[in-house]
Amino acid sequence: MSTTAITFPVSASRSLPQTLRIFLTETRYEFQRLLRTRSFALSVIGFPVVFYIFFGLIMNRGEHIGGITVARYMLAGYTVFGMVGAALFGIGVGLSAELSAGWLELKRASPMPPLAYLFAKCMSAMAFGVIIVSLLTLLGITAGGVHLSIAEFARMMALTIVGVIPFAVMGMALALLVPAASAPGIANMIYLPMSFLGGLWIPIMFLPKVLQHFAVILPTYHLAQLQLASFGYPSAGSASSHWIGLIGFTLIMLGIALIAFRRIEQNS
Repeated sequence: MSTTAITFPVSASRSLPQTLRIFLTETRYEFQRLLRTRSFALSVIGFPVVFYIFFGLIMNRGEHIGGITVARYMLAGYTVFGMVGAALFGIGVGLSAELSAGWLELKRASPMPPLAYLFAKCMSAMAFGVIIVSLLTLLGITAGGVHLSIAEFARMMALTIVGVIPFAVMGMALALLVPAASAPGIANMIYLPMSFLGGLWIPIMFLPKVLQHFAVILPTYHLAQLQLASFGYPSAGSASSHWIGLIGFTLIMLGIALIAFRRIEQNS
């Protein structure tokens, strides 16, 4: 897609309120676009809800793990499953398709700050994460007898917003490395095994020992353990080790994304 004929007035400087307004407007349009893309909205919200209904509320009703109900325990895993899906498919697959269509070139030719584009995608993934966690919590309370204090719910929401970031960066790296036609398939090949092996579908202690040892290198495992800790559940490992795992993963993905971006810039 050529953008040589497209010209926009470029402002030399903007005030802070003007910049904030651009960021917020771009975020609103990005969120509306994702919400109106039914295939995205229904699958990203629907999968964790359906999985939680079957495995957290129906099949294990009345069962307990470590002194808490399965419905409460699995709520942590499926909230992480939902927020990871929102980040990987909202940013990874979406950005890859827009790069292929030349949409990013059009954005760069416009007066909009380039960072607003990525900011809008990240904030939209966070918003979908909040929606998914809210729906799952409502299901857990109404159909699974889950009891959550306001402080526990607030901690879970705060972790949802922060926890999206590592997977948003991963989605950005994926978009820069993988062609648009292959992005959905590659995202699924990463998303589903990483969720299962991280203990998001089945409690980690029920997996074979070799898989439990493997799980500690996965960001999904660390985020799920932090989410469990927000309920007061004694998670495996310390909170600092889980945060270090997530930060390390984020830095690795950021490095990969920067290398891929520079390669694209050199070849363009």
